[in-house]
Amino acid sequence: MTGTGVSRRAFLASGLSAAVFSIVPRRALGGPGQDTPSDSLGGALIGCGGRGPGTFGGLGKNVRPLACCDVEKRRLASAVKRYGGKAKGYTDFRQLLDRQDIDAVAIGTPPHWHALISIAAMQSGKDVVCEKPLTRFIAEGRAVVEAETRYGRILQVGTYGRYSAIRNRDAMRKHKIQTSGLLERSPVVHIKRGGLKVKQWSGLVNPKPQPVPEWLDWDMYCGPAPLRPFHPHRHGGTHRGYWDYEGGGLADMGQHHFEPVQWTYGKDHTSPVAIEAHAPPAHPLACGMWGWVELTYADGTTFVMDSTEWGKAYDRKPARDVGLDDLSEDDQKKVAAMPDPKPWPGFAEAVRTRERTGGCAEPAHRSACILHLANIAIRVGRKVRYDPVKEQFIGDEEANLLAYQPMRAPWHL
Repeated sequence: MTGTGVSRRAFLASGLSAAVFSIVPRRALGGPGQDTPSDSLGGALIGCGGRGPGTFGGLGKNVRPLACCDVEKRRLASAVKRYGGKAKGYTDFRQLLDRQDIDAVAIGTPPHWHALISIAAMQSGKDVVCEKPLTRFIAEGRAVVEAETRYGRILQVGTYGRYSAIRNRDAMRKHKIQTSGLLERSPVVHIKRGGLKVKQWSGLVNPKPQPVPEWLDWDMYCGPAPLRPFHPHRHGGTHRGYWDYEGGGLADMGQHHFEPVQWTYGKDHTSPVAIEAHAPPAHPLACGMWGWVELTYADGTTFVMDSTEWGKAYDRKPARDVGLDDLSEDDQKKVAAMPDPKPWPGFAEAVRTRERTGGCAEPAHRSACILHLANIAIRVGRKVRYDPVKEQFIGDEEANLLAYQPMRAPWHL
């Protein structure tokens, strides 16, 4: 089915607006005459392929599957069967979101749909678990953050590395050191060497168009992305190889590696200011190879990631980290006296307490920004400078066009 947009104005004017004002569903609170949250929450899955079932599991083990949605008829039928016929199937997510008995939504679509569906779900009074990365481009992320705040919803991005980091004593110590304000020099942190599926998730250049299969609504699949001629490689897991839908292996796997480090070094509320990549010229449609990316924050902290799949390794400076030895004895005592950060609730607990999760919108947006900034440096082929407050590139219109991409009408933020 062809979309009709999910802007606030259009959404509130539609029949979907009735759920917007239910900030906390009564059955999510429990109480006299009400089931406990674990027994009563109704869940839905939007995007039933690949990661879909696992993402739905992130809602909580006792959430009842009431609905599922996919633009591929075969996949949708399989999902309905998987849930024992108790979940009603939809091909248009807006019809699913109109249901008042659904409290939480899992989004397992390709990333070009993540922002619009997350915003629409929160507008309709649903809490959200969304697959990573949170967005396809930077401007979408800020819109999701604003929607989470405006509608008072719970959002968790489907990567949980920061939960492991906050339980790790070494990462905890580094977090306290980095956020203490006592360091005189900033670390250079090599995050990951390899394992990013860069070649695996490279796109095809000039693939020959093929007929759209009868079981696929290609127009709705593309949604806010450009309506390109169909080719099987643009659909399914290999969609990751195209800028229209994701951002290659870096966007697919990068958040797993960057997100815990982002928390460890106290960067959940900011972004790098200088980004450089070592890569061959990028194709305008197909994601391709790259060697390394370097992202430097305003305080000098630098994250480096090697792909190990192209070119020479990053060798500009030693990959050194910070520790207590970088501080004076008095400053070490100050860090030791700092309280440990409070662990975040998981999604199910957050739905009950209304406390934000570790992967809520702002840090998830900042994690996704790392990936987008690196990919933009790869695409424009030069070092770029970024203002993390205005969330704009400085004096670089080409880069800004990639950060604030238009959506295919009638879809828009």
